[in-house]
Amino acid sequence: MSDPPSRLPATATAELDVSRLEGEVLLLRLHGSWRLAAGIPSPARVRQELGDRPISRVRFDTRDLGAWDTGLLTWLRRVLQECTALPVEVERDGLPEGVNRLIALAGAVPAKRDTARSQARAPLLFRIGAETERALAAAHEFLSFVGESAIALVRLLRGRATFPRTEFAVILQEVGAQALPIVSLISLLVGLILAFMGAVQLRQFGAEIYVADLVGIGMARDMGPIMAGIIMAGRTGAAFAAELGTMMVNEEIDALETMGVDPTEYLVLPRMLALMATMPLLALYAIVLGIVGGLLVSVSALDVGLRAYLLETQHALDYSDVAGGLIKASVYGAIVALAGCLRGMQSGRSAAAVGEATTSAVVTGIVFIIVACGVLTAVYDVLGI
Repeated sequence: MSDPPSRLPATATAELDVSRLEGEVLLLRLHGSWRLAAGIPSPARVRQELGDRPISRVRFDTRDLGAWDTGLLTWLRRVLQECTALPVEVERDGLPEGVNRLIALAGAVPAKRDTARSQARAPLLFRIGAETERALAAAHEFLSFVGESAIALVRLLRGRATFPRTEFAVILQEVGAQALPIVSLISLLVGLILAFMGAVQLRQFGAEIYVADLVGIGMARDMGPIMAGIIMAGRTGAAFAAELGTMMVNEEIDALETMGVDPTEYLVLPRMLALMATMPLLALYAIVLGIVGGLLVSVSALDVGLRAYLLETQHALDYSDVAGGLIKASVYGAIVALAGCLRGMQSGRSAAAVGEATTSAVVTGIVFIIVACGVLTAVYDVLGI
């Protein structure tokens, strides 16, 4: 019996022996230290052997392989790509276990393809059909998610839901008090802009006093709730998507499901209820600041006194105007929470996927807020509110 081959020292130069076996098998023997600093053989020799005569299978022999680093992985990736292109079957049993794991990990995330260019080459009807199918699938997912959230809410009312009360209090603070600075700035500026726009036209008729009506009704019925909703979509909806997307990457949501905890009850429901509770308060705050912005313009740039402006605002506004705006704000809060949580739970398991989910959450929230505003305005008009 012959003695087993002795292993080469880790400092030996990287060497590659290529031999052909029976049955159209190509055997690649790797010797020495396969490090970038020591030099890595070119894969051209393997490419040449594959092209000279028919090869059905490639095997590896790494019994004499010493130390290795990313240079070996890069070389193997190129060889595997050559084999895949022919195609040639590759037996990776002869590779070290760590190398196999790293190669599998590298192949788990496919390279991003130029989908825009490939879609541009497709026929027009094909693209229309694909987009329609994608839109219907997205609508189905959204409606299913809304249904799951409604079921979770019913379970909460019955006292059967897994509801984290401590986390709910933290979320209330994050979406409420911490959002006041940005809501204050935007609402005040919107009130100023409305007052200036109205003053340009009303001044021609000597009716500057009606700036109070314009600002008060506009902020109460639509602008206050909409601006608060858009701000929260960009601020809180994006945060919800990023949080849940990161949990998807870290497999925390999978862990909750494994423990028998419904993610909709534990993650979505607290965020939805927190936004539905705080949005009317933020909208009311935005309405007041918008009226203050109009007041500043009227007192400083128009011949309207402080008392006259406040009295005209009180005369123009009705309880139904404010109540209708607060109802809209609560609906917008539910939309922002659902959009953010849905996109977060649909996120892939990479950093790029989390960023895409965050962007999609903001766009989805703003679009649905505008749609909901149109629908509620039409309903209010029918009901005479």
